[in-house]
Amino acid sequence: MFAQNITVSNAPQPAANPNAPVITFDKTTHDYGTVYKSGDGTCEFKFTNTGVEPLILSNCTSSCGCTVPEWPREPILKGKSATVKVKYDTNRVGPINKTINVMSNASNSPVQLRIIGNVVEKTSTSVMPEKNLNQGAAPVAK
Repeated sequence: MFAQNITVSNAPQPAANPNAPVITFDKTTHDYGTVYKSGDGTCEFKFTNTGVEPLILSNCTSSCGCTVPEWPREPILKGKSATVKVKYDTNRVGPINKTINVMSNASNSPVQLRIIGNVVEKTSTSVMPEKNLNQGAAPVAK
């Protein structure tokens, strides 16, 4: 019935820059675990420029206004590290599941970071569960 004009290009795609910066994060998810309302909602995502050319972060956006990222504005040279700092507003009770998109000149841009956890009301009888630091470790002989 209706004819569509479809153009197929066989033009070669530009080659990827072998010297491009590469952003490599130590972790892409931060688990707050259980945190009290109005508790500390800050965390950091450390990254390294594992490419050759300087890495420049152009923007970091979050999926919600309750999550505010901060990022370095200066170029990150080859082999150097920096952090994206994230502040989550813990005045909202309930589960945390937010994303932060990191845009840069890296060959692997954008990178998506994630924060998860749960915010609970603090009551007079609230006790935070202790984290088992020896989880998975062999028992200590006595």
